[in-house]
Amino acid sequence: QAPRGTRRETQDPTLDTHPLDAMSFSVTLFSHQKYDNNFLVPALKEHCGEAHVKSIPVGLTNDTVELAGNSQAVCLFVNDVADKEVLTKLSAQGCKLILLRNAGFNNVDLEAAGELNISVRRVPAYSPYAVAEMAVALLLAVVRKIPKAYNRVREHNFSISGLEGFDIRGKKIGILGTGNIGKITAEILKGFGPSRLMGHDAFPSEECKAMGMEYVSLEELCRESDIISIHVPLFPSTYHIIGVETLKLMKPNVIIINTSRGGLVDAEALVDALKQNRIGGLAMDVYEHESSFFFHDCSDQVFGDDILSRLLSFHNVIITAHQAFLTKEALEQISLTTVQNIKDFKEGKESRNEVKSIKKVDAPAK
Repeated sequence: QAPRGTRRETQDPTLDTHPLDAMSFSVTLFSHQKYDNNFLVPALKEHCGEAHVKSIPVGLTNDTVELAGNSQAVCLFVNDVADKEVLTKLSAQGCKLILLRNAGFNNVDLEAAGELNISVRRVPAYSPYAVAEMAVALLLAVVRKIPKAYNRVREHNFSISGLEGFDIRGKKIGILGTGNIGKITAEILKGFGPSRLMGHDAFPSEECKAMGMEYVSLEELCRESDIISIHVPLFPSTYHIIGVETLKLMKPNVIIINTSRGGLVDAEALVDALKQNRIGGLAMDVYEHESSFFFHDCSDQVFGDDILSRLLSFHNVIITAHQAFLTKEALEQISLTTVQNIKDFKEGKESRNEVKSIKKVDAPAK
């Protein structure tokens, strides 16, 4: 029983009547980062009790699954592995709930989770504005060569030679994936005054059409766009949606922005296109093989990823380490939704945040 006056009593007193609430509910949080201590960890401890929340800095893999112990739930992030082998072990340890603190679920074997009676619940919309604004920030940074200018001035080099950019106004912009994030990105970019705003999505948005977006084929979007911003989810059908063939269709000075999932873009094909001067600029907050490096300090190690090293060597490439979601507003919403997902599970409630096997049927972009 929570002390009188706590949030638990004042916000949701009905929880005390549910059978599952009479027993402790334990959660193991994998891939714990310092920023999780600001919102998520306190929220989990307040709801579950401090003794029943365990934070682990390593990711979930087949080698680390035993660290979950007999937790009833595990809380995972984008690069944690929840394949059939891992889920089978979790189930044997007593896990009944996977809490994804992100929107994507490509790292979870949903079919296996269903067979093992493990519920999978995500945070479908923490702050689409955070990711959309980051996409536009990366676009401006690569177009106006801001990192190069910043580094020059830091070294007292005030020359602006070689820093020429271009106006976004009057350019043709392609939005690949027009779910919540893609739609907001389009809204922001429309304010720059593009000559044409194109979109491609299996589920066209009426809101995007209303703002003047023209839905076209993937091929036409790649051929016509001066700027392409990627916002589709990662499914087998969208894996390497930007690859050798689609890159051949693009203008030689195209700007490509990816703040969605690394696997949407063939990184090796990007290197080849950049070497041949067929890409004007590239900015990515995600990388196809990021799980071994992103969210970790690798500055004192021999870096073993030749493709990422090559990408970082290009003057017209900007790469950030999957930080597009990282705003105070997004972190707070992630914590609130995650706790609500626990509450709904304990009460046996249906939830729109629950994801199940899609049997190769794609879902709309988020």
